[in-house]
Amino acid sequence: MADTMQFDLVSPERRLASFQVTSVQIPGADGDMTAMEGHAPTITTLRPGILKVEGPEGTHDYVVTGGFAEIRADGVSVLAERAVVKGDMTQDQLDEMVEEAKATYSKAKDAFQNEPGPVDDAAKLLSDMVAMGDEIGLSAKQPNL
Repeated sequence: MADTMQFDLVSPERRLASFQVTSVQIPGADGDMTAMEGHAPTITTLRPGILKVEGPEGTHDYVVTGGFAEIRADGVSVLAERAVVKGDMTQDQLDEMVEEAKATYSKAKDAFQNEPGPVDDAAKLLSDMVAMGDEIGLSAKQPNL
């Protein structure tokens, strides 16, 4: 059996998970990655997506909207802006997340009219949010960019 490591998932509201796992698939802002015991220490930002955790008791999926993951040789700690157990995710929650991303995009367009960086980042956030909804089987109303 594969070696295990400690996994902790915390959001501002509460601690969602704390148990031993064999791997954690992380939706990193710079690309997806899988952490296992002995992984090189890394800190990465999260993009909206599915955090998949595998361990002796099975697989657990969480919807995350952003935050940070700290990978250590002996474990992974995820500090999520917002996190929900994938099976508990509702259409209303997704709609609220997409609306927040739309508002962020709109503000960025107004505030940074000739500066594509922040506008592009906000558009990517909105796009990732819609793609996450598709991945979990919920339908986001297609945003008008």
